[in-house]
Amino acid sequence: QVQLVESGGGLVQPGGSLKLSCVVSGTIFSIYAMAWYRQAPGNRREVVARITNDYKTTYADFVKGRFTISRDNAKNTVYLQMNSLKPEDTAVYYCNSNTEWGQGTQVTVSS
Repeated sequence: QVQLVESGGGLVQPGGSLKLSCVVSGTIFSIYAMAWYRQAPGNRREVVARITNDYKTTYADFVKGRFTISRDNAKNTVYLQMNSLKPEDTAVYYCNSNTEWGQGTQVTVSS
């Protein structure tokens, strides 16, 4: 049974930083591409960043230069470092691997 468990969300002021983590179990983590998505109230779920099994990364335009996705295959973990956060980054952030999803972690950017 594949499980993805996110952590690291919270409340942060505009301009602040957070680092999300997603631990994956029940599968061979190293062979899969991983992604972070987010969904704000009333909005569709949208992709934020992706990382392939050979560490190639892609980003949505709205986070380029601010967010960094990375992975540690030894720890079965994918990360999302979020800097220069804006109120519009407020959303539930989800980890994704193939067809599997985590439960999400809330990120709120507010003063």
